[in-house]
Amino acid sequence: MMTPTRAAEIFAERLATQTDVADVQAALGSAAPGFVLVDSRSAAAWRQGHVPGALHLPTAEIGRRAADLLDPAVPVVTYCWGPGCNGATRAALALSLRGYAVREMLGGVEYWAREGFALRTPAGELAHEADPLVAPCGC
Repeated sequence: MMTPTRAAEIFAERLATQTDVADVQAALGSAAPGFVLVDSRSAAAWRQGHVPGALHLPTAEIGRRAADLLDPAVPVVTYCWGPGCNGATRAALALSLRGYAVREMLGGVEYWAREGFALRTPAGELAHEADPLVAPCGC
């Protein structure tokens, strides 16, 4: 069985490398969020709707474009589609291997929308009513 000390280390590691949509939304609403938000999805998914203020940098393009788009001194938060997708994890790995401080936004764009936060689309910002099963969490 895992010791409480080891469990605490694991949970601390997770909190150091992950964040959630509510925390990201609150930070983006502040004067200085302290990070750049990176959408690692495809161009088609980006056009469907993305988090306002996010930078589009598909995972496959990180190797050739990250240095031109990102300041290594500014932390990065990655997101992809949702909890059934590990694209944000792969993007975070690719960025961390290039020297960026990175966290992954749990839930991705799916939970961003489910919590009732607006997505930017070609037609403008679009928000739906929050899903009562996920918002407000209050944790």
